[in-house]
Amino acid sequence: MLEKCRKYWLSIFVLFLLLAVVFIFYLDFHKKPHQLTFAVLDIGQGDALFIQSPTGTQILVDGGPPRKLLSRLSRVMPLFDKKIDAIVITNPDADHIAGFLDLLKVYKVGQVFDSGTFNDSTVYENLENKIKQKNIPRTVVEKGMRLDLGGGAVLDVLFPDQDVSLWKTNEGSIIMKLTYGESSVLLTGDAPISTEQLVLKSTPIEFLDSDILKVGHHGSHTSTSEDFVKAITPAYALISDGKTNKYGHPHQETLNTLESLGVKIFRTDLSGTIIMKSDGFTETFSFKK
Repeated sequence: MLEKCRKYWLSIFVLFLLLAVVFIFYLDFHKKPHQLTFAVLDIGQGDALFIQSPTGTQILVDGGPPRKLLSRLSRVMPLFDKKIDAIVITNPDADHIAGFLDLLKVYKVGQVFDSGTFNDSTVYENLENKIKQKNIPRTVVEKGMRLDLGGGAVLDVLFPDQDVSLWKTNEGSIIMKLTYGESSVLLTGDAPISTEQLVLKSTPIEFLDSDILKVGHHGSHTSTSEDFVKAITPAYALISDGKTNKYGHPHQETLNTLESLGVKIFRTDLSGTIIMKSDGFTETFSFKK
């Protein structure tokens, strides 16, 4: 009888320890980060960017192709965290939005921001319906809009600066600048050179200056003009592209432009997920395959 009691209390003690460990991990995962995290997720041929502010606000800029986002997101988000404060649709093509259909099955999304362009694909229609079904507030962004992420981190919209609802999806791509202290990242979606030129004409050169350039359209030669890169003066260029993709991204012309201007290049097809962390003064990079 005594032996049974000992085993019983030992089991209770072990269970208690397990629960305590789980609780400690839970608290650790939910600590405020006190730094900015920006990650280019390795989702193949597409775009999916994760941002976490110093106060813990989490945003996804694009969702990539189907069946990729959730596994990659789990590498940069806490295990128990199933809430995203906002998603941004820079353009409605499948390689930027299909992953959001997977996301909405598992995560609660607080808000949707988009450019106002449309796509007649089934993927886009399904995503539209899902957003409406879940009653997620939706906002079409415009130049001058600032999203306060908390802790001093902000996202400033540089484009669209006009109604682009009837534009081609790439040409109407959202362009934004992420800033935290002295660290900054320019996000360009799939914007082609013609859209880059519009931004160059309408934006003060000192505001374009950024430490990091998220290269447009997966490194296609249709984006990332020399004039644009010179205005941004980035130290780093990050390219989201799939291994041996059928488009040949990134194009050598784009790589030559960046290299000629002394920009260090990181690519998801070579390095996996690219994670940048900043304390507001210094950026550090790590990679997860």
